[in-house]
Amino acid sequence: MIVNQPTNNTDKTLIVITGPTGIGKSAIAIELAKRLSTEIISADSRQIYRHIPITTAAPTIEGKAAVTHHLVDFLELDSYYSASLFEEQSLKLLEQIFKRSDYAIVCGGSMMYVDALCNGIDQLPTIPNDIRNALMDEHRLYGDEWLLNRLKELDPIYYEQVDKKNIKRVFHAVEICLTAGKPYSDLRTGNRATRPFKIIKTALTAPRELIFSRINQRVEKMLSMGMLEEARQVYHLRHLNSLNTVGFKELFQHFDGEWDLETAVARIQKNTRVYAKKQLTWYQRDNDIHWIDITSDISPIQQILNLISNP
Repeated sequence: MIVNQPTNNTDKTLIVITGPTGIGKSAIAIELAKRLSTEIISADSRQIYRHIPITTAAPTIEGKAAVTHHLVDFLELDSYYSASLFEEQSLKLLEQIFKRSDYAIVCGGSMMYVDALCNGIDQLPTIPNDIRNALMDEHRLYGDEWLLNRLKELDPIYYEQVDKKNIKRVFHAVEICLTAGKPYSDLRTGNRATRPFKIIKTALTAPRELIFSRINQRVEKMLSMGMLEEARQVYHLRHLNSLNTVGFKELFQHFDGEWDLETAVARIQKNTRVYAKKQLTWYQRDNDIHWIDITSDISPIQQILNLISNP
């Protein structure tokens, strides 16, 4: 965990804009950044990768031209990344942003990234390349079930806690166990970091039917923008963790002949809705969240500005 002691930067404020996928976080973050003359750090674990801007709903060229974005489109698909690296890089970026502005914005729906930045993450061992590469080879050879069983052997406590559909998280836990020579659960302290800036954490919300409708519409829009072609271009890399995600998994099954395109699209929409429900459940456990109802008579931007004026 990277712990920063309070400094004279407590007049600086980090504004977090999170919420379920497809609700419109990026547009609101860009508008708010323009109002506050500041920059945006993306907290999206998929938008960090190059070559897949459509399927990951990455900020548009126009959006990036209007406001400086960080941690977007900067890693190759076979590169490793984690919440711990996100915490480290974001804190360094915030130091620089706060020299230029009293405010900074973090926008994204990757819950672990937001949590790592706001609360800190336990200091974990650096994974040697030989351990990571060997585990990647074994995972590629034996599959997800083998990886889950490996975690069960190495750390039965964390095995019971982890989201078993989040293979990236399972993989990270196994490689930590192998590196540390002890269970990952033994290294998790749960201590909260102190940050040298104020944090206003907001989550966008709306009636569930509206969220689901937006998700369905966004998938259709992605298809019209070239999502299918984008997936074809990376199909040969389907074994990579970066592509083990909603959107690509279903289209890869379509390319394999398992589903027709209509079925694959319906599955993308359904699985994205399931992910949105999981995000909402996560946020509801966070007592620091300020809920921003996008259907309110008061605009989301004004609701957030009100929080800044009266934290």
